[in-house]
Amino acid sequence: MPAGAKGVIFDLDGTLWDASAEVAAAWSRALKGFPGIGRDVAPEEMRGLMGKTMTDIFRILAPGAGEELRARIGEACCREEERSLRLRGGTLFPREAETLASLARRYRLFIVSNCQSGYIETFLDSSGFGGLFADFECFGDTGKRKGENIALLYGRNGLKKAVYVGDTRLDFESARSAGVPFLHAAYGYGSVPEAARAVNAFAELAGALPELLG
Repeated sequence: MPAGAKGVIFDLDGTLWDASAEVAAAWSRALKGFPGIGRDVAPEEMRGLMGKTMTDIFRILAPGAGEELRARIGEACCREEERSLRLRGGTLFPREAETLASLARRYRLFIVSNCQSGYIETFLDSSGFGGLFADFECFGDTGKRKGENIALLYGRNGLKKAVYVGDTRLDFESARSAGVPFLHAAYGYGSVPEAARAVNAFAELAGALPELLG
């Protein structure tokens, strides 16, 4: 792994993998254990929820529940999700493995997500990419919003230059709040017309990032 101070910081869902179908099925199973709350979560709905903090997601899914019940629902969904993803994983993007390996020879790679504790580790274990990433941070570990976590990771790793790669408007706004340039992963879940730069496939990162980082 390069020792330089240039970094590529990735969002996770919709940027490094698509786990929406697997997570939607897992959450649907978990929600059926709560009378009055039980419902199916479609993959399309899940893609719209991913990127938000877990606190915000369960306020949307169970708006009539109190904080204690929402916490129990969240714990049940996350347990079932982790079990399912460790068995089957999410879907990686075409040429992702070779593109990440190439980038890791030139830059330090990181992940910042609004996910729960343990989710990034599940991705790294399932994908086999653990050795490519230098560090990661998430809402579940810090309780901080994505922009704050980007800034936190940037500072503790002594980065001098970095790009945040994400697929949603929230990612764009988070990068801007952290003062980090944004590259839109337009192959992912969201539309970000304000983004100055975008890639339409994961493999395009190999050409776009050297233009931004050198």
